[in-house]
Amino acid sequence: MDAAFAETVRRTGASIGVLYLLDADRQLLRLEVLCGASIELAAPWARVSLTAPAPVADAVRQNRLIWLGGQEEIAHRYPRTAMALPYPLTMAAAPVSGVRHWGALLLLWSATRPPYMTGRERGHIMSRCRRLARLLEEAAERGLPRWSDAGPRVVAPAAARPDVSPALAVADFVERLPGGSCALDLEGHFTYVSSGACELLGRAAGELLGTLPWQSVRWLDDPLYEDRYRAAVISREPVSFTACRPPDQWLEFHLFPDSSGISVRLAPIGVLPRLLTAPRVTGTAGAGETGDTGDTGDTGNTGGAKGAEAATPARAGQLYQLVHLASALTEVVGVQDVIELIADQIMPAFGAQGLILSIADAGRLWITGHRGYTPEAVERLDGLTVDTEFTPAGRTLASGIPAFFASAAELSRIYPDAPAASGGKQAWAFLPLIISGKPIGCCVLSYDHPREFPAEERAVLTSLAGLIAQALDRARLYDTKHALAHGLQQALLPHVLPEVTGLRVAARYLPATRGMDIGGDFYDVIRLGDTAAAAVIGDVQGHNVAAAALMGQVRTAVHAHATVGTSPARVLAAANRLLTDLGVDLFTSCLYARLDFARGRVTLASAGHPPPLLRLPDGDTRPLVLPPGPLLGIDPDADFPVTEVPLAPGTLLALYTDGLVETPGVDLDDSIAALAEHLAHTGHEDLDLLIDDLLRKASAARQRTDDVALLVLHRESNP
Repeated sequence: MDAAFAETVRRTGASIGVLYLLDADRQLLRLEVLCGASIELAAPWARVSLTAPAPVADAVRQNRLIWLGGQEEIAHRYPRTAMALPYPLTMAAAPVSGVRHWGALLLLWSATRPPYMTGRERGHIMSRCRRLARLLEEAAERGLPRWSDAGPRVVAPAAARPDVSPALAVADFVERLPGGSCALDLEGHFTYVSSGACELLGRAAGELLGTLPWQSVRWLDDPLYEDRYRAAVISREPVSFTACRPPDQWLEFHLFPDSSGISVRLAPIGVLPRLLTAPRVTGTAGAGETGDTGDTGDTGNTGGAKGAEAATPARAGQLYQLVHLASALTEVVGVQDVIELIADQIMPAFGAQGLILSIADAGRLWITGHRGYTPEAVERLDGLTVDTEFTPAGRTLASGIPAFFASAAELSRIYPDAPAASGGKQAWAFLPLIISGKPIGCCVLSYDHPREFPAEERAVLTSLAGLIAQALDRARLYDTKHALAHGLQQALLPHVLPEVTGLRVAARYLPATRGMDIGGDFYDVIRLGDTAAAAVIGDVQGHNVAAAALMGQVRTAVHAHATVGTSPARVLAAANRLLTDLGVDLFTSCLYARLDFARGRVTLASAGHPPPLLRLPDGDTRPLVLPPGPLLGIDPDADFPVTEVPLAPGTLLALYTDGLVETPGVDLDDSIAALAEHLAHTGHEDLDLLIDDLLRKASAARQRTDDVALLVLHRESNP
């Protein structure tokens, strides 16, 4: 599998390749194999929700190749991705599917390749994806696990050179540049350092080899310089910048990347000829670095506290991680969305194995979401008072200051009972969630093993806590409004459809996908004596409390006029007058059908509603052509034309709202015709199974962005 993946990356000419696989619930894409970059670089995207606005998620949902020809196109179509990858590159995401959907392949190229993809390239990528899918299917048949227990793994590009030794690193460097100074691997570690580089960097070769520049050379410990390294790795383009070695020696750095590593040429400014046309990024030494330290290259701060931990800047990777997560938090809607985002992206990004998210309410901390804890541990920690001294949560909330504990022993010194109640966890980060000075809850990240929390990580987690608090506060408000509107909507929809002799009925209402699951779609079936019945379906514009409330008024008006035997045209006219008299700004589409079993006829009138589908006893299925009247609520004197068609025994009538058939970029008539074709060939006699089949057909083509109401009426052949 790894060999096939690496060969795919090589044959497509991509600089970086990533293979994502769907998890067991098929709601999450997990990074499984990576080629051409380090795991740390890909950490913000180790897990991607299938509903996320991301290229790999769209590739799986839509089962098609997503091509992005440059940074401008990425920013336009996927702004969150562009924020986290602000580099010149092109990318493609393709579904890995065969008998079933397995995941997605993500490929990245440098910006030097053309911004378009040929048909041959597209066919080749899809062919390689099918090859990967077959390997996964064969592994599944042999009972092999889909994922590695050790987590994501990095594979070398196909036909790559063996592990780099110092001698081979020198050879690589000479191949890439006319002269050499030092070389880095794709994770940023020194693999070769010349004597001249050692002199300029102020370190011996033994102190540099195997280390990261921003860790072993103090004056390079700045996110600005690390970002230039990230730009070279991801874009595979040469990058240059200048840096000041204290007190006043300015050095020029040129980075030349390829699939095996990065060659770096450095020299005092003015010594090297200008080799690059890429924009230069000029930076200065970090705060407090005012003295040259000779051979060691270390610098102290002006206050004499050498290497103060609080002054250590956050890594560029962590800053991009924070930007990526902040962008994701702005898009969540409900509290459960916040919990899932923390569990799926924030926990893996910071290596946490446990999560507890508590909300302060009525003087207690109630656990709203958790991961990695046993039910017994959750029960013991749920409902603690906000000033509890059982765990650090109380003091953290009161002070507004995060608390970090590197080991169980460290925690037990202050809170002796807390480690025993934490389900075996060995390190903790307690993050207070504060809004405008008011504590609203606490987020706890925990770890299965002891670990230190470096100052830069503490800074990022502290900033992240503020973002989580903002997102959680918005989510609670949304959930409250949603519960009110959803309860109103459910109360106004019929709980049970009436039994009508000679008529089988079934209905289904589905809210829009997460984020807009309140709407004004409604339906109803009304008995009109022993030989007649009425059916109505409608859609009030909007997805909020006002739409749900107006839906109830329209349904009540239709029901009231239908029960007195009013004709379909007059029923819609009465509902229309009600809406115009109310003066609302929301318009409503509606379809009313009166079924007369004695005459074997059905009479219909439409107010701008999609046409119903009629399936005759012989299987012939078509949309009914109805002359529509205007939407309700526009013209108080509008007329609603009536259409009458036969209703023979065995006839089936399907009424639906536009959420079932509307697809961006697809003609509505084509969608309705496709639905009619599917209805003609479905073999389900059970109406509930038939509805399930129609909904699956509609949802397979797209993510649902509107409410769906579906009402099916079948006149029995032998009542």
